[in-house]
Amino acid sequence: MKVNEIMEKIREEQVEFIDLKVVDLVGVWKHVTLPVSSFNESIFKNGIGFDASNFGYATVEKSDMVMIPDPTTAFIDPFTEYVTLSMICDVYDVHSGERFNQDARGILSRVVEAVEKEGIADQIMFGPEYEFHVFDDVSYEITSNSISLNLDSCEGFWNSGETGEYYVGKKRGYHRTPPFDKLFDFRNEVVEILENLGIPVKYHHHEVGTAQLEIETRFMNALQAADATLITKYVIRNVGLDYGFVVSFMPKPMYDEAGNGMHVHQFMTKEGKNVFAGDELYGLSNTALEYTCGILKHSPSLLGFTNPTTNSYRRLVPGFEAPVNAVFAMGNRTSAVRIPGYVKEESKKRIEFRTIDASCNPYTAFAAMILAGVDGIMNNMDPRKEGYGPMEGDISKSGVHPLPKNLEEAVLSLKNDNEYLKRWNIFPQELIEKWVNKKLDEHKKVSSITHPMEYQLYFDI
Repeated sequence: MKVNEIMEKIREEQVEFIDLKVVDLVGVWKHVTLPVSSFNESIFKNGIGFDASNFGYATVEKSDMVMIPDPTTAFIDPFTEYVTLSMICDVYDVHSGERFNQDARGILSRVVEAVEKEGIADQIMFGPEYEFHVFDDVSYEITSNSISLNLDSCEGFWNSGETGEYYVGKKRGYHRTPPFDKLFDFRNEVVEILENLGIPVKYHHHEVGTAQLEIETRFMNALQAADATLITKYVIRNVGLDYGFVVSFMPKPMYDEAGNGMHVHQFMTKEGKNVFAGDELYGLSNTALEYTCGILKHSPSLLGFTNPTTNSYRRLVPGFEAPVNAVFAMGNRTSAVRIPGYVKEESKKRIEFRTIDASCNPYTAFAAMILAGVDGIMNNMDPRKEGYGPMEGDISKSGVHPLPKNLEEAVLSLKNDNEYLKRWNIFPQELIEKWVNKKLDEHKKVSSITHPMEYQLYFDI
């Protein structure tokens, strides 16, 4: 919607509050709410001031920033008692009046604009798959003398000895039907809300793990897909709250169960034509292969943004269909980049990056992924010549181009390989350094905590 349409909608819908949402450094929404009496058209020009030091990307002495709502993102919040119009905001520097160069949404916007200006593509199309767990109860504690985690689910196979009801067997949840799939109506309600909010859903289903679900969206441009990622998480969590559930997008919330990825299908178009379609290999164009090579070549550092938590690397282990090698293949779910074998239409030819997970900030992660691919295009990289595939069989056992095994390896790779992120002056060096230091601190913190498994392995040594 345009600004005048927003003001009209406020009157028509009898909106009582305006909610302005801004993404912080790590990818979490923060918000501020205005009574409708305090909102007017000037806010689309002058914005609302806020303390950006609490968002992770500004220092206390230079923390004054302005959030300006993007009218194209407006939606009526389906979860509020009072009629509330929500909008996603961009962050501006109060001194220069320009977009703040470390605003994650602004970074992705600049990438998309630069790709179009360079003549590479008119549109970058993304179709994310969201995997997540829905629990009845979650409790955890870390103290000097206590380390505990307890999860429970109405689908939990561990409860079968107590009630004898229908449960999802261990690692047997994929596409299960009710009564084993107890979360069917929950997903239907989520999808209905998403569709009403303008997020097109391809389908939803139960995933492999206990209480593990998936919702896959149709293609949107990259910025819309990043916005949709935060809206989707917001909707799922709020519907979960209404049902009495606790939702987690953690990559590996349960031991010895399938983890949660956020596979991203992607292609580019120019003048209405899919530039990833061709006759070079698997129905892909040379451009698509070059883009793929850029992602694979930079994947060790790319993971610093796409898989930015210590928990991410508990998912990236052999045996759970999660990729552990930077290679590509046709229809192979153990490869970092998969070429979907079922796609026959030229307009839908694409690649799928399977490594990324939803613990990322979708704006910086999508921006980094595009810039890695663009580097492959600009430097005419060939994944076949560079040994990235195509691979056959169980790639997790190949040992070729191994991905980082922990967060420290990924962010140190990012520290050493980040020039591709600075193309067109997109990623500020200050942001990269800030991110690397933050993530190294997280790795150090988690690494210093005694693990219960160590008691099992080493207590009697």
